[in-house]
Amino acid sequence: MSRLLPLAFALLAAACTTTPSAHRTPMAPAAAVAEAPRPEQVILVSIDGFRPDYLGKGQTPVMDGLVAGGAFGPMRPSFPSVTFPNHYTLVTGLHPDHHGIVGNKFNDAELGVFTMANKEPGFWAQGEPIWITAERQGVRTGTMFWPGSETENHGLRPSLWQAYDKDVLGDARVDRILSWLDLPAGQRPKLETLYFDIVDTAGHHYGPDADETRAAVASVDASIGRLVDGLKARGLYDRTLLVIVSDHGMAATSPDRVVWIDDIIDPSALKVVSAGAFLSVDPAPGREVEVQQKLVGKHPHLECWNKADVPARLAYGTNPRVPQIVCLVDTGWTATSRDRPVEKDGGAHGYDNQAPEMQALFIAHGPGVVAGRRLTGLQSVDVQPFLVRVLGLTGPVVDGKTADTLAVTQP
Repeated sequence: MSRLLPLAFALLAAACTTTPSAHRTPMAPAAAVAEAPRPEQVILVSIDGFRPDYLGKGQTPVMDGLVAGGAFGPMRPSFPSVTFPNHYTLVTGLHPDHHGIVGNKFNDAELGVFTMANKEPGFWAQGEPIWITAERQGVRTGTMFWPGSETENHGLRPSLWQAYDKDVLGDARVDRILSWLDLPAGQRPKLETLYFDIVDTAGHHYGPDADETRAAVASVDASIGRLVDGLKARGLYDRTLLVIVSDHGMAATSPDRVVWIDDIIDPSALKVVSAGAFLSVDPAPGREVEVQQKLVGKHPHLECWNKADVPARLAYGTNPRVPQIVCLVDTGWTATSRDRPVEKDGGAHGYDNQAPEMQALFIAHGPGVVAGRRLTGLQSVDVQPFLVRVLGLTGPVVDGKTADTLAVTQP
């Protein structure tokens, strides 16, 4: 086997701070890492709601093999640990407070209400996703169901993209991105993204430890096996960097672990923007003092702050879209009102991003990756700068860790 240089995992291995301004430095130009072996293409795969400890339990032989032959580590998501903010963090290298997708639902003073179905470009314009960085520099991209990829960003789109359709099965999603690799050389994307949602769906409905969730994990692993087989059949496997991530983990919930907002304050005194594992609210007009007196502070299984006082480690609260009051719910508890009761066991995410149950997944396998490399201190903001370097791009200012040199090792 020829001697290989590893990819820049040094930039991923060291712990970093979580203050909002940490590491916001521009990417070095591609020449700084010119000696690195570059893959012919990069495929970024997200498995929504996949906890790192789902691996190694018999349901994931394909991913377990990728871990053994590549780099792996748990990854801290950004706060709040929910889907749309963290998917945009993964591809922008910015915390939600900086890229502007501050929740799965939020309000913008000019644009109105954002929901996960909203395609208004203005909501997404505070961050530049990796596919736009690539397209600006002449690198073709293809995105399969990644949040934010259906929307123009400053007038640009991926070269190839698909409108989200939950009914499209995992194997069909894999087949679509493989078909893009069959295009003529000048049309073929160098960066592709792929998104799976069924593990998150099962985790919500049944809980992280349920048989149904394990079955969803096995199904996604089989689809990744289909991807690996498809790359091998095309002679591309050894020339492709696979990066498999998740946006957050999942915690078990129960009707026995509920914080009733009604017991703390009259619900008419505030507008709830988000509830459940992550509570954020705006006071109703004229009731600001009442909300301050009754809600801000510590409660059993709940702690609330004015947005300006959110702990710095959460890197949250400076964006105008963040509601006036932000609350941490104890992991495994649910904050809700009595007209929306919790009726069965299940799962949720959105909790403190340091909670073990919220940790996300990172696997890298391909050219230059050192087999058996184990990563520590990795955060979701670090993925985008890693991809920028691997693709030889010059990237924007980000929150994630950067490095100007590669470590050199022997395989």
